[in-house]
Amino acid sequence: ECKTFYIVGQEPINSLLSWTVLLLAIHTDWQEKAREEVIELFGHQNPHPDDLSKLKIVTMIINEALRLYPPAVGFPRKCDSEVRLGKFILPANIHLFISNLVAHHDPGIWGDDAHLFNPERFSGGVAKATSNNVAAYFPFGFGPRTCVGFNFATMGAKIVLMMILQRYRFTLSPAYVHSPVVHFVLYPQHGIQVILHSLKSEEGPS
Repeated sequence: ECKTFYIVGQEPINSLLSWTVLLLAIHTDWQEKAREEVIELFGHQNPHPDDLSKLKIVTMIINEALRLYPPAVGFPRKCDSEVRLGKFILPANIHLFISNLVAHHDPGIWGDDAHLFNPERFSGGVAKATSNNVAAYFPFGFGPRTCVGFNFATMGAKIVLMMILQRYRFTLSPAYVHSPVVHFVLYPQHGIQVILHSLKSEEGPS
């Protein structure tokens, strides 16, 4: 149980934070929006977990990062009984793999810009973005077997991201090579290379 808790607690946060930083390093306009929100709400103080619900823009960004790069790219399921799924009949005791990566990039659900980073699609929350379709967005699974690390991972990623935004501006390094790979969770194969610019040094001496 301890090993499971450690993996569930660490790996999804690392994956989510890596992809979010990458996306904000590319889309610096959204990085600035997120930083402005964080500074307005918290200044340069360390955030308190109870205040995370106030972060609308950061939450939109996290949700969009999870849509494009969910930590787990799918979930195994077993049919306990025969099920009709559209024109298909699934017999009992067969094993299925449900891919959220496919659902999250489906233009039929998300529109022609499904492959693009657009946090604005979550401005009204997840339910509105998906038209209450639970099968459209499930970065941590859905139903009674939703990943137990869901809230822990998103909360941890938000806190770390906020602390980065308070201290640094970051841009994508020319050395970065985009190569997502699945190793328990979805990771950048060669890591995330960004260039950090200290906000304190930009402000100059006081």
